[in-house]
Amino acid sequence: MKKILTLFIGCGIAVSAAAQSPVIINKDPEIAGMVTEVSADSLKAHVEKLVSFGTRNTLSSLTDKKRGIGAAGRWVLSRFNAYAKTSSGRMTAKLDTSTYQPDGRRIDVPVVLTNVVATLKGTDPNDKRIFVISGHMDNMRTSVMDRTGDAPGANDDGSGTAAVIECARIMSKHGFPATIIFVAVCGEEQGLLGSGFMARNAKRDNWEIAAVLNNDIMGSNNSNETNIINNTQVRVFSEGLPAYELDAKKAASIRSMGLENESPSRQLARYVKETGERYVDNLQVMMIYRPDRFLRGGDQTPYQQQGYAAVRITEMNENFYHQHQDVRTENGIAYGDLVAYMDFEYLRKNTAMNLSNLANLAKAPGVPQEVNMVMAGLGNSTTLTWKAPATGKVKGYYVLMRETSSAVWQKKFFTADTNIKLPYSKDNYFFALQSLSEAGNESLPVVPGVLRQQAPQAKTNPPSGI
Repeated sequence: MKKILTLFIGCGIAVSAAAQSPVIINKDPEIAGMVTEVSADSLKAHVEKLVSFGTRNTLSSLTDKKRGIGAAGRWVLSRFNAYAKTSSGRMTAKLDTSTYQPDGRRIDVPVVLTNVVATLKGTDPNDKRIFVISGHMDNMRTSVMDRTGDAPGANDDGSGTAAVIECARIMSKHGFPATIIFVAVCGEEQGLLGSGFMARNAKRDNWEIAAVLNNDIMGSNNSNETNIINNTQVRVFSEGLPAYELDAKKAASIRSMGLENESPSRQLARYVKETGERYVDNLQVMMIYRPDRFLRGGDQTPYQQQGYAAVRITEMNENFYHQHQDVRTENGIAYGDLVAYMDFEYLRKNTAMNLSNLANLAKAPGVPQEVNMVMAGLGNSTTLTWKAPATGKVKGYYVLMRETSSAVWQKKFFTADTNIKLPYSKDNYFFALQSLSEAGNESLPVVPGVLRQQAPQAKTNPPSGI
């Protein structure tokens, strides 16, 4: 009988089904080393430089050398180009521009919108996967149309942009089979324009974006009104029912199998939680089952609309005195998005959580192919079959399992085969499958489809004569 290793991931240990002895889940030493390089001082320097441009409103000057969105974008590009020199030619950076006409709401003049994009090309020419980390470079005062007044934008979203820059600084020195894109988008406050432009172009050009980590407001540890101080938790928002899958036929299939909670973005959120907590001490990733904060949106949304797995990463408790506010003191309350209100140790942890996920994803093999749950009549066991991924060298596979009421995967079964039969009922559990590299890096989970096979014909016994 082949030995199956069962990993109980909820408690952070692995237990052999045969020996029942605890085994620590190993960290990839390369990723652990990169995590230690994330620097609170470096992040603070990035944020302070972004604040120094006075305003980064999308409608501000594109040509001024010291003030406005144009100067800020050119500085971000200079950082990416500096890091590219350490990449052995794998990283390139550019300004990606588009023009928008007045919309009568948030744009009153024709505006050239500029995203700053750095691409760290994968080392495997056959691996077309792309992983994206994003933050928005633009900001706003109380009025989104105010392009002249000072708008520090330290946390919203200097924090997310600084995280993108810091990840590029560290990861540019390493090679990954898959491609990583670091992007500081513009036009977020004007209606997610920069991310919308990039997501539409990615779909048009058939980019194989496997995951998007959008970082927005992730560097402050306290809230107004409730006065909660917390730098040990961070939120990851994910959509449950993708709009692109909600035609009548697909919606009926989701409903019949109870997969309302199994979207690609939600699988990504579970991955972010498990991997981030593995590599970053004193940080709990809190999964929020919403596409974004209540009735709000972010730069992950356009990617989701194009069918990509995307999540938003945001601090645990927002302080609304310090976002979308003119800098002032009023009735004894200090308003404004200033560097003084940030917690850079907290931002370090949140940035390290992003980096560990990006690195683990980009080092992992592709996802297993043709993953199916075999249906051949009724039974209390579950059989899964699959094929090897299209790219990457595979050590084996993890079959993930959790109770239907559990938010996170509770067990992992390791096997080197491409099929497995488990003594657990498909009625009571959800399953998914990951590819595993030789270094232990896991791919994103794949939820199985259904493979219907004819059940063996039952034998009939002659009447007993009773």
